[in-house]
Amino acid sequence: MALMGGIRTVLMLTGRFINEVLSFVVFSFLDLLDVFLCFVYKLVDFYVESEWKPCYCSSAKEAITNSGKILVSEKGESTKIVCLCSSKLQLEDISDTLYTRPSLVSDISKSTVKELRRLKIEGTTIMSSCEKVRNGSVRSTFTINSTIVEMLQGKIGGQKLNPIPRWSDCDCKACTAWTTSSKETLFVHAEGPKDNAREDVLFIHGFISSSTFWTETVFPNFSAETKSKYRLIAVDLLGFGRSPKPTDSLYTLREHVDMIERSVIDPYRVKSFHIVAHSLGCILALALAVKYPGAVKSLTLLAPPYFPVPKGEQGTQFVLRKVAPRRVWPLIAFGSSIACWYEHISRTVCLLICKNHRIWEFIAKQITRNRVRTFLLEGFFCHTHYAAWHTLHNIICGSASKIEGYMDAVREQLDCDVTVFHGRDDELLPVDCSYSVASKIPRARVKIFEKKDHITIVVGQQKAFARELEGIWKKSSS
Repeated sequence: MALMGGIRTVLMLTGRFINEVLSFVVFSFLDLLDVFLCFVYKLVDFYVESEWKPCYCSSAKEAITNSGKILVSEKGESTKIVCLCSSKLQLEDISDTLYTRPSLVSDISKSTVKELRRLKIEGTTIMSSCEKVRNGSVRSTFTINSTIVEMLQGKIGGQKLNPIPRWSDCDCKACTAWTTSSKETLFVHAEGPKDNAREDVLFIHGFISSSTFWTETVFPNFSAETKSKYRLIAVDLLGFGRSPKPTDSLYTLREHVDMIERSVIDPYRVKSFHIVAHSLGCILALALAVKYPGAVKSLTLLAPPYFPVPKGEQGTQFVLRKVAPRRVWPLIAFGSSIACWYEHISRTVCLLICKNHRIWEFIAKQITRNRVRTFLLEGFFCHTHYAAWHTLHNIICGSASKIEGYMDAVREQLDCDVTVFHGRDDELLPVDCSYSVASKIPRARVKIFEKKDHITIVVGQQKAFARELEGIWKKSSS
């Protein structure tokens, strides 16, 4: 027995070593490839769209201000930008992981660029004025008057969502349906009584998914009693499915929450509701629960992406390394690393898959003879790279400093039931995430599903999961 244990240990260590070495080689190559693709896309963008499109490889300032936002600072874990909403000027955070993802190639390239810039401006008046500011002899102030606000409203507030997809995005009816609507709201699928519903249930999907994750699984499996008492509402998040995919949005937490309010809370006159959320949607669910503490009756979180940040660690970068560890194995970790670390490689993946999703869907149906769950393909394909890239970084990584406060608020200020579900075999978000939620919110009930992963926690056991949800709602309502 001891011999077998020793052999198993040696094999595990050997496998880990091989994974480390292979990962270093593969990701070093991908670092170089992303730099090359950056150059290629700039040329193609200029040729097709007659404009140099900024990216986060060279300048966060250029990429952010190009979207119609006003950059305020670039210090700390997040960049502060000014966003205009109606007659209000609001500050919001942009995750620094958008433009800071440490690697050997990026460190060398950034050092080279900084040195070239230093040589270029050395001895000029710009350098001397910067030195004055740095030494404290000149102090800058930030003031806003009504004239400037009006100018900003005319420049930014008057802009509409760009209805034209980029050349690398799909232009089919399903992906561009939002451009024909005058309403700048999310796609909403609602079932149940309109006037005499006892309570509402809001379903929020995860990353690169859509409302069909719920409407094609648990919705058909709810009992007639449930459908008569509860109004079931599922949304396609901003940038995904059939919802708007604007190119002037940075897909921040505030923008996602505001769109849910504008599309569901206000028009449906939601007063008392339950929230069911999966993966990335759990962060939005927590933000909504904190914003509407008296209205939320229960909070159900599936595979929440919660990684407690150790003291001394930079939150956004810590979460980035946890979600995307730059490893070739397991494959889901490799896929998430590609999505998180490489702006241009991930754009290439979207170009090949999302833009041509109708072809891939047809091939999948022919190979599987329609046995494949087509709604999963729909959720995976119907998004743009711009929306996915910013949502991934600004919600999952950028919320690292906010989610702790949300947990504290749910624990101390809310009385709603909190239930957390997780699949034991989830290789993307380990079960420790759910246990960490329970440690922050002691009343939270955690249930681990054996032999289930990030997707099969719902898909494949939708009947049983529908019964679980009905039990939660009945208990919290009574």
